[in-house]
Order: sequence, then structure tokens, then C-alpha cells
Amino acid sequence: MVVTKKLLTAATLLASLFAAALCQAAVLPEDRVDVLYHAYDGGGAEINGPSILMRKQFAETVSVWGNYYADMVTNASIDVETGGSTQGYSEDRTEFSLGVDYLYDKTTLSLSYTNSSENDYDAETVGFALSQDFFGDLTTLSLNYSQGNDTVMSNADNDLPSEEQLADPVNHQRYGIGLSQILTKNWIISLNAETVVDEATPEFDSEYSALANPYRSAMFYDAATGSRLSQREKYPFTRNSDAFAIRSMYYLPYRAAVRLEYRVFSDSWGIEADNYELRYIHPIGDQWTIEAKYRNYSQTQANFYSDLFNERDEYTFMARDKELSTYTSTSMGVGGSYVIKAGWLQFVDKASVNLFVDTMSFEYDNFRDARESMNLPGRPAVAAVGQESMYQFDATVIRLFISVLY
Repeated sequence: MVVTKKLLTAATLLASLFAAALCQAAVLPEDRVDVLYHAYDGGGAEINGPSILMRKQFAETVSVWGNYYADMVTNASIDVETGGSTQGYSEDRTEFSLGVDYLYDKTTLSLSYTNSSENDYDAETVGFALSQDFFGDLTTLSLNYSQGNDTVMSNADNDLPSEEQLADPVNHQRYGIGLSQILTKNWIISLNAETVVDEATPEFDSEYSALANPYRSAMFYDAATGSRLSQREKYPFTRNSDAFAIRSMYYLPYRAAVRLEYRVFSDSWGIEADNYELRYIHPIGDQWTIEAKYRNYSQTQANFYSDLFNERDEYTFMARDKELSTYTSTSMGVGGSYVIKAGWLQFVDKASVNLFVDTMSFEYDNFRDARESMNLPGRPAVAAVGQESMYQFDATVIRLFISVLY
């Protein structure tokens, strides 16, 4: 569940694959089919699978689309190993999305529905968006809202009676506003703000929040044995977050483009984060386009995070999820697209083959590799508790997709 939601979510992939420009004028997207294969490998986890997106326009005012997305996960990450499973586990996730865009003059209305299913996590999301062009189509104002309703379960409860199995609901509400402005014929800039409200409703156990991963544990020091012991994490039942981003794209005289992005994030758990990204896009001839990017991300820890607590139930809220720790990540990516000229099939206007490869590095400032002090099968302890090295890992993401416009 956590791997598919945090390491390689559908939203992350599809945003990088299908988002085309900073400024979207009041024009419906083209009819197209996109077929994607994605693969992630890093930190003991492997994720791969296909995705298919289809979009069709009707009467020049309506465009409908559908998307299928799948993840096949094999996970033997540090969290799995320190949780007592040396063999790891496998799981699948499938996601279906449907949407419609309606164009009236300079206004575009959009509705979408997404259903995602795993063996221990179900999610449904409904979204609404509105965009309006002003001032000769040089300015675009966009508003969006979505509501998600998830059901969090645990495979560890499979042997319990059904009435005792964890199945807690989580509600997500997302509000967004954006403003895009064409400053010159070569320069576009956009500003975006987003607020997210997450709320877990306890139905199984009022002590534990479903915003936490039911499989992860907080660790505390046991003075009697000199070892790490664990207990279930305890999270707050609500989380509010705000994010602000500025993005700009400048088109260079030789048909190339440079894109810059800076984003800041903060939440009610005490996390503060920022990231910046630089992307360069360069065409070669009429059929080739190459792209390179660099991204840096850093965040501070949550208020209730600790790698090693002093005792059991030391605080009301306790977490050891490394995603709530202080860490930085960097990524570099290269890729290219090759446009297949029209004419090879009568109904195809244009097609392209695209390949992108990203390498990522994660370095944690206060999350230690607890495996070094644990006597795991085939891996004896090499460090004292609390003296383990800080955890870090590298990952690779590959995206190969074919786009057909018809």
C-alpha cells in the first residue's frame, strides 16, 4: 500500500506524462491514445506496470477520456525488513479514471472520477475544475476541487473475525487555484496554491489513526536488553497542508525551451518542505526532441517523529516513517521523443515514441539503518542501537510510452 502510494503514485506519473504546458487556453485537448510502461527500482522495492489513456472529442465542445493504470509491486524495503519480514511481499494495484471536459466560449468545465483498488486499500476520488481565459486569452484563471474517500485495511487482520478487522475510512479534500499569464510571445509564468485537508474517522480502534500505515512501527530503546523494541505508530486524526508554486517557461530562439519551478509546502504536523526543478527541452530537426532535468527536494521532520524513542508510549503521537523525517532528495533525468510522421496509417494524424529515465538519490538526516543493530537472518548486527549509519538509497524510474493523435 505505502509503496504504491508514496514512491510511484499514478498521479506522479500521469502528471509528468500527460501535462503539456503551463498555460492551457480555452481549447479542448486533441483526440489521442497514450500507452505507457513504467518501472521503478530502488530501496528494495520494484514497481512496474502499464497505463492506457484514451481521449475523444465530440461536437467540438465536449472531450471525454478514460485511463487504466496498474502497479505490480515487489517490496523488500528497509521498512519491511525491520518489521520482521526478510522475504518481502508482492501486491497489485489497479486504477480506473473517467473524465469529461466541456468547452463554452472561453470557459472549460471538467469532471473526473477515479477508483483505485489494492488488497488492503480502496480509494475513490471525484474532482471538479473550472478554467477561464481573460484579456485576449493571455490570462487563464483556474479553480479545482476534489474529494477522496478511502478505506484503509490491514492484511495482518485476515485471521480475525470480520467485525474485528481494520477498515477505517479516510477523507481527503483538495482545493486549488491557479493563474497563468503569457508575458511575451516567448515567456509564460504561472502561480498555483493548494490546500489539502485529510481526516481519518476511527471505526475499529479509537486509539490509532488510519492516516498512519498499519504495518509500520515506532521504535523505542529497551534498557534491559539494549535493543530496539517496537510498537504501533500513533498519528493525529487530521492533517492540513498548504502548498504554493511558481512555474515559468521561456522559449529560446532556436525552438528550445527552459522551464523553472519552485514550490513550498507546510502542514499541521510541522513539516516544511521546498523543491526546485530546472528542465531543458531541445528539438533536433523535425522529429526528435531531447530533454534533461534536475530536481532538488528537502523537508524537515514532523513534530512527533523520532528514529528511536526513549520508552514505550513516550508521547501521545509517535512515528518512525522515514517519509516524516528530515531528508533531501535529488533527481536527474534525460529523455527523448521521436515523432512518426503522418501517412503510415490513414486515421493517424501524428504519433510519437517517448523514453525517459530518472535517477534519484535519497539521504536521510535522522532516520538510521536499524538493520545494522538487529540480528537478521544472514545479517548479524554490526552497530550498537542508536549508532547505526544514516539511511540512504538510490532509485531509477523508467517511462516508455507511445502517443497516437487521431
